[in-house]
Parts: sequence; structure tokens; C-alpha cells
Amino acid sequence: MARISRRWPVLRLDREGERRKRVDQLAGEEPLEIQLDGSSFSVTMRTPGADVELVAGFLVSEGVIWRPDHVHQMEYSGVTPQGQRDYNVLNVHLAAGVPTPDLTRHVYTTSSCGVCGTASIDAVRKTSAYPVEADHHTFHPDQIAALPERLRERQEVFQRTGGTHAAAIFVPDASGALQLRCVREDVGRHNAVDKVVGWALRTGELPLTGAVLQVSGRASFELVQKAAMAGIPVLSAVSAPSALAVETAKELGLTVIGFNRDERLNVYTGAHRLQPAPSPDRVAEIH
Repeated sequence: MARISRRWPVLRLDREGERRKRVDQLAGEEPLEIQLDGSSFSVTMRTPGADVELVAGFLVSEGVIWRPDHVHQMEYSGVTPQGQRDYNVLNVHLAAGVPTPDLTRHVYTTSSCGVCGTASIDAVRKTSAYPVEADHHTFHPDQIAALPERLRERQEVFQRTGGTHAAAIFVPDASGALQLRCVREDVGRHNAVDKVVGWALRTGELPLTGAVLQVSGRASFELVQKAAMAGIPVLSAVSAPSALAVETAKELGLTVIGFNRDERLNVYTGAHRLQPAPSPDRVAEIH
């Protein structure tokens, strides 16, 4: 049985050499084989949990699907040597008429890299069904600056293990306030994003027009790609973006925010979506 976390005995040492035994909680990390109509398509290392959302979001990112009705059924299809159901194999039956992608890629992704098995950058530059360039939603800097703390408050697995990344979707309500719609965690930052995108697909909320994707780590190219494929116009990260992430975001018309912490943030692309805050004493500095 795949597990989100597991207990493990450790020996704690301090600088003076004092030894103490204790039990730690470790974040789960197990392979998940993604099959399309019974044929292997990808293997990813992930934290078990929300696997259906993970696979749905991954297929959105790959440009295979972009509507809920593109999937007929998902089911765990593997069998362990003991004859039990294997929760590390998930088979996706595409709906009639949905083209099957090239199954010769055999993409392998680690928990730290979402496109490591792809042969070239050109191969992962997908065309989104939901272009973000025309999304004219704007936000006050103090709204965006508040998101990392709101995300941290919901990182339950991280609080137990200290070993997971997180992603959250925030969507404006009628008054313009950002409402938290979904939070997911995983050892892989790209998996956490796939899980929230998969949630949006399955709940019929794609495209995520006017949404902000807040992540707990850095803003890589792959996260920009995933945001664009889901129609998310703003990606905010607590750490740095990569040069390729920024260049790609500029091409796509997507806003990238980095170093969003301590009530300060850097806007790298799409600054037109950040408007002056109404309360001067709460304005985040934008460098």
C-alpha cells in the first residue's frame, strides 16, 4: 500500500556528541506508472495521495487532455507479487475520439524534475488550449504577498515531515478577494502543481482564468509551462525563477513573481497585472 508518510527510527546527535534516539516522519516517495489504455506512458516519482488528480494534471500539462470529458475512466491496474492491487500503476482510458499521444517517449520524471525524460526543450513547448495573454485580471501587491503564509498554514504533510513542496490555487471572488480553492503537497514541486491542475480539471474549473498559482519553491520552466496549459495567468514563488522560466513566461504573456516572502516580491514578467495597493502601510515592495 502506497503511503503519504512513514515513521522511521533515527539517531539524533548534537555538536557535543550527545546521542538520542527518536522516531521521525518521512515523506513518502514511490513510483507511479501512468498508462494510457493499458500501454505505459510515463513513470513519475511522487508522494502517494491524490493520484488521480496528479495524472489528470500531468496529462493536461502534456497537452493530451484539457476537458473532463476527455477521460473515460481511471483505475489502478497493477497487481503486486502477492496478488494484491498495486496502487503504483494507474491506467487512463481516454474518451472516444481523443488522440493517443506518442507512447514511444516513455517519460521518466524524478521528484525534482518534471521534464527530465523529454529529449529537448522544443518537445515540451506545448500549445495551450487556454491562452493567458488576454487575461486582464489585476491584483494588489499586498494580496499576492499574503499568499505564501496562507499556503504554509495548509501544508499539513510538510509540518509532519519537513520534506514536501506545496502548490495552491487562489481565485478572485466577486469582490476581487483571492479565495483559496485547492492545496496539494508532494515531494516533487511539479507533482504538487499537477495535482492542483488535475483537481481543477476534475471539478470543471479549467481554464483557471484570473487565478494565481502559489508554490512553495522556485519557479522553473516546467511550472510556467504547467500554469500556461491550465490557463493560469500568474505564477508566484517564494524563491527564484530560472531564466528560461522568465523568458517563456514573457513569450506567453504570463506573470512570474519570485522571492515572494517577508512582504516583498519581485515581478519578472507581466507587471501590468500588479496594481498599487489601496493601503500604503501594507504595500509590498516591488523591486
